Amino acid sequence: MERTLVILKPDAVQRGLVGRLLDRFEAKGLKILGMKMARVDAATASRHYAPHQGKAFYEPLIRFMTSGPSVFVVLEGKGAVAVVRAMLGATFGPDAAPGTIRGDFGVSNRFNLVHGSDSSEAAAKEIGLFFGEGELADWEPADWNWRYDFSTGECV
Repeated sequence: MERTLVILKPDAVQRGLVGRLLDRFEAKGLKILGMKMARVDAATASRHYAPHQGKAFYEPLIRFMTSGPSVFVVLEGKGAVAVVRAMLGATFGPDAAPGTIRGDFGVSNRFNLVHGSDSSEAAAKEIGLFFGEGELADWEPADWNWRYDFSTGECV
């Protein structure tokens, strides 16, 4: 199983979309291992978005991410990184396909509602940035065997 980080950004929180967005991930079959709401500080936002430092959108992005609370969620499932990224859709709402989160709810090129890790390696780093020791609950849903076929001893 793979883990990924999803951030429901300040615009998703302010627009009252948190429950609707979480529902999509759970309905898809992803398991929530950890979740919290917090207002990210500038230092943490800068560490998270360090690869974008120097780009024209970097400073506005840091201002946006620190403008209000976000919801941080760790999800787990087979191929969770790719599954979540497909669910999010293209980066900019106007470019995102209907049926994706950004396609259904996004209209801005700056405020794009959600962040999803782009690789397992990035997910591990990002989860460590936003969640401390003991903040994730490793558990098995009662219907886990109805989400995945484990009959061969592997997750299919």
